[in-house]
Amino acid sequence: QVQLGESGVGLVQAGGSLRLSCAASGRTFSNYAMAWFRQAPGKERDFVAAIAWTARDTYYADSVKGRFTISRDNAKNTMDLQMNSLSPEDTAVYYCAAGRVYTQVQRTTANTYDYWGQGTQVTVSS
Repeated sequence: QVQLGESGVGLVQAGGSLRLSCAASGRTFSNYAMAWFRQAPGKERDFVAAIAWTARDTYYADSVKGRFTISRDNAKNTMDLQMNSLSPEDTAVYYCAAGRVYTQVQRTTANTYDYWGQGTQVTVSS
């Protein structure tokens, strides 16, 4: 089992920045790829960004590429998402996830991941 917990609940104005963190405990954190997903009211849970267990490879949804940066620290069992140039369209509950994923399809598909945090609300006002 891997337990995940997000922090960084935020209300920010459009154009602002916010940093989310995900802390992991339990089984070896570094064995898993990690990702951020988000879910807006009435919508599906969408892929945001992922990072390989080595931290060398990162992947982003087109909608956040160039604005968001994912990172991880395997020594501290943490993963972060730096979000810049936020817009109201980024408003959602953000979830961190862990899993053994190997392909692009797996990486961007929510039900591929085995472990999830409880989610944290990000609200961007216009």
